[in-house]
Amino acid sequence: MILFLMDQTDETYMELALGAAVKAGRRGEVPVGACVVGPDGNVLAVASNSPIADSDPTAHAEILALRQAAAKLGNYRLTGCSVYTTIEPCVMCAGALLNARIGRLVYGAADDRFGAVESRFRLCDDSSLNHTIELVSGVLEERCSALMSGFFEELRAKRRKPSD
Repeated sequence: MILFLMDQTDETYMELALGAAVKAGRRGEVPVGACVVGPDGNVLAVASNSPIADSDPTAHAEILALRQAAAKLGNYRLTGCSVYTTIEPCVMCAGALLNARIGRLVYGAADDRFGAVESRFRLCDDSSLNHTIELVSGVLEERCSALMSGFFEELRAKRRKPSD
């Protein structure tokens, strides 16, 4: 595994992903946001989770951001691009990152239940695959984690509340 130290730029891009995650949460979606940045540092896409609104199980923030960035560049290969996401990607999203040939993945909080980058599986740096991704974890981790925890605490509280 290649692990790079975060820098101020990582935090700046993660702020964009966090903003998208907050928007998702306000819409009742799981609050995950993602941002794709080109090799030149330009932001290519920012997206938030929307599987409920889109009735699409693949409408995770990372997938939507990859689609937008690929359309903007006119290429399904996003070689040299970086993805910033508030939560460790799931198996589907990690696979999409690999297929897009993302160069670097930066994520905020680990996902002990579904994380496919470091927590449950190690897809992005598996040397048996034909591509690996440079990894940085823990960027604005406390804020990313608190956003997720708060969302699910509120959801559980609503479910416990007796109907009027």
